[in-house]
Amino acid sequence: MLNAFLPRFNSYKTRRRNGFRCLSEQDFQERLCHERKRAERSRESLVLMLVHRGEGPADVPIEPVLQAAVEPISETVRDTDIVGWCRHRAVLGVLFTELKAKPAESLIEILKAKIVAALSGALTRDDFQALQLSFHAFPEDFNSQKGKQVLPPLIYPDVVGLSEARKAQLLVKRIMDLAGSAFALTILSPLFLLLALAIKCTSRGPVLFRQERLGQFGVPFVFLKFRSMHVSNSPAIHRDFVRSFIAGNQPNGSAAAARKPCFKITNDPRITPLGRFMRRTSLDELPQFWNVLRGEMSLVGPRPPIPYEIEAYEAWHRRRIYEAKPGITGSWQVHGRSRTTFDEMVRLDLRYARDWSPALDLKILMQTPRAVCSGDGAF
Repeated sequence: MLNAFLPRFNSYKTRRRNGFRCLSEQDFQERLCHERKRAERSRESLVLMLVHRGEGPADVPIEPVLQAAVEPISETVRDTDIVGWCRHRAVLGVLFTELKAKPAESLIEILKAKIVAALSGALTRDDFQALQLSFHAFPEDFNSQKGKQVLPPLIYPDVVGLSEARKAQLLVKRIMDLAGSAFALTILSPLFLLLALAIKCTSRGPVLFRQERLGQFGVPFVFLKFRSMHVSNSPAIHRDFVRSFIAGNQPNGSAAAARKPCFKITNDPRITPLGRFMRRTSLDELPQFWNVLRGEMSLVGPRPPIPYEIEAYEAWHRRRIYEAKPGITGSWQVHGRSRTTFDEMVRLDLRYARDWSPALDLKILMQTPRAVCSGDGAF
């Protein structure tokens, strides 16, 4: 244990002797990603504090003020915390690591009080008032805001950087989405009409089912399906089932479900006879081509979650809505569909996001008709 402690102690002495230094923007982001992934596995918390320009005069240079803030901040934080540039010479970052599970609000209040006391005692009044502190906790607090991203990607610079590096590929993906969805909406329009008439003739209620789902980075959008359920039913049965399934339980009385995991409820009493057929053949999913055309979804990607689902997610589960835009079909749908555990589904989504290419999208699209025709795992 002593040998493991000495390098950290020597590093601390070196920092004291050489003065307080900030990590570069690249080094800070690398450490941020590393600590976030470690927190995902350990189920601990971390807090990212940003120090940046406040509401003072814009013509006052902020870099000297931030440089002056490095020493009092470094003297206040623990040796295991990380100080560096979150944005070069413009935003100073402090990463508080290995925090035990506590309510984020109380944790942030404690940290804020310590930093404010250190800065107010070390800087001039004008310099202190020129600064502003903002805090971002991990795991993130979920708070749905219509039309806005609910999970800010500040703690995911690797995901944002990957998107920037893949701009050309993402443009190709968007072109594929536009062409594919426009073609599908045109060629399938007679089928849309037949299904709309069948739904109207067999049950009361609207033709389309509209539901709030979360897109990439948690941006809410209105998700469209052909209505397969009776109207005026409570979502409580699905909410309880999904939360239990994500936790690794299987609260389904079906003997078949007891043998294999299933993401959807079998023998759901809310579903109409026509709706059961549409679900088994995935015909109820066809209106989602409109979501693809609007840019809210892609032809291929992870299944878009309902807001109450993400409340039951573990920290690492949430990466599935960061790393790729949700899709009509995806790796999960063509590899077992509902016959996988939730953790396996998330791993498939993350593997798809990591290995994504236009060729992989085409491969999954080619495999989708076989998965739909087989009906395996569809309810």
